[in-house]
Amino acid sequence: MSTTLLDKRETRIRRMFGHIAPNYDLLNHLLSLNIDKYWRWRTTRLAPPVGTAPILDLCTGTGDLALAYNRASGGQAPIVGADFCHEMLLPAIKKTAKRNAAERIRFVEADAQRLPFPDNSFQVTTVAFGLRNVTDTDRGLAEMVRVTQPGGQVAILEFSRPRNWLFGRLYRFYFRRVLPMVGQLLSRSKDDAYHYLPASVMEFPDGEALAERLRDHGLSEVRWHPFTFGIATLYVGIKPVPSKGAPR
Repeated sequence: MSTTLLDKRETRIRRMFGHIAPNYDLLNHLLSLNIDKYWRWRTTRLAPPVGTAPILDLCTGTGDLALAYNRASGGQAPIVGADFCHEMLLPAIKKTAKRNAAERIRFVEADAQRLPFPDNSFQVTTVAFGLRNVTDTDRGLAEMVRVTQPGGQVAILEFSRPRNWLFGRLYRFYFRRVLPMVGQLLSRSKDDAYHYLPASVMEFPDGEALAERLRDHGLSEVRWHPFTFGIATLYVGIKPVPSKGAPR
């Protein structure tokens, strides 16, 4: 793992995503060969909604995972998508209205480290490809756990590093050389967003290391599911129900 320190200050991350927001969906689907849609679909199956309690999608970006959960719940569960980048929320709002889901999904401009929601509010709290961009990872995890209902699920979909020797080498070449070149060319990011992407993935914990972080924040039954040879991984944990007589 690289020891290079990334600039993950809130102002820099917000500005970076604000600049690439207009092309964000196009580049996501192009650079992942549309596999990201399958990963979100799998997330809604492995951390499924139950009933009509609300769902929170943090770092929602343009709202793709919020929309996937809307489909998975059959439109029965209200969904909140939160992101601290205003420019990313604009296409999310348009996309949601276009799909006639605006009555069920609302978007809030909020920092994942300081969520404006009461304790124990959501049956599922999710984040897709956003936790590694939160300046203080542990603070973001603590907030996710805080707002999740006892017995509810915390689900984190994040890039990871393929372990297979041959595929891993091929993927690292694509991820470190091809993806940044194409991404920068098409996005013209002033903050080198598509050089930041592979660097941030290589520095972020994955596999059992990230699963252990979830356990450290009090989640139980933590499991992780590699997708597409380990390019992405879904981590799911349960917020324990307090025993009778225990403080809430």
